[in-house]
Amino acid sequence: MKFNPAELARGAIHQESLDLGFARVPLIVVRGEQPGRTLVVTANVHGDEYEGVRAIFETVDALSPESMSGDLIAVPVVNPPAFWNTTRNSPLDGKNLARIFPGDSEGTPSEQLAFQLAHQVIARADFYLDLHSGGVKWRMPSMAGYDASDPRSKAAALAFGAEVVWGHPEVAPGRTVSFAKSCAIPFLYTEARGAGRIAPDDLQMMKRGIRNLLRHLGILASPLEKVPIKLHLFGEGNIERGINAPYDGFFIPFVDVLDRVEKGQPLGHLTDLYGRTLSSFESPCAGIVGLRREVPAVEQGEPLFLIAGELQ
Repeated sequence: MKFNPAELARGAIHQESLDLGFARVPLIVVRGEQPGRTLVVTANVHGDEYEGVRAIFETVDALSPESMSGDLIAVPVVNPPAFWNTTRNSPLDGKNLARIFPGDSEGTPSEQLAFQLAHQVIARADFYLDLHSGGVKWRMPSMAGYDASDPRSKAAALAFGAEVVWGHPEVAPGRTVSFAKSCAIPFLYTEARGAGRIAPDDLQMMKRGIRNLLRHLGILASPLEKVPIKLHLFGEGNIERGINAPYDGFFIPFVDVLDRVEKGQPLGHLTDLYGRTLSSFESPCAGIVGLRREVPAVEQGEPLFLIAGELQ
């Protein structure tokens, strides 16, 4: 199970894996002809997020290792048990892989997976990119998120090629990116509309972003594909600390993702199965809708909205 990309030949594309017993995690290693920095890209940490999987496949297919100075290590399907089950969390232990890093080598399957991915793959990065989307249940803006406390992360976000970027003054624990931060590795992550589908413009954003990061790091010599930033969000991106459902119910939203809202503005309500209102929701502050629940059937505690600030 030991993964050592330095043992792989330069100027070639290699198909490797992490064999954990309960799952085989695919690794694609593109080793440039010349040495240089390493970009690590992961996708499908949540099993119902598919845009990044295809973005990695199509990006790798278009690369020529002989023209690269450095390496790309890509993990298109980080969480095979959840991928094959088409669920956000693993069916093996019910855990959300994006909340348990750096994991535990002796823990549950998801904790073992987090540990191996963290120490064998992410820790090798000079820069780390984690491709996410809203999955089946939520919708988020098509965007690149960055660590506002790290100038390297912000510079990469500006180079990435997303029309929306979101700076976070702090990073919640348990994430892939919080592990990267603990190793002093700069990072970005993406979000997109999700819904269990792959929107063509979201796919193009992610492919452009990977290529631009390769250029930004000097792994590719071609110029950046520049895209003007139309919206710069700022603030905490932890969806569990947004507006959550106080009951089980049927969710009816009044606003959409990226709508501007005022403090106290009605956002939506939750009904019972007779259509009677159980709870109504108002914006806690002026800002921009950064997340909205898409699937109407809601369980108590699930996130409904997240309101972000805006940098002018």
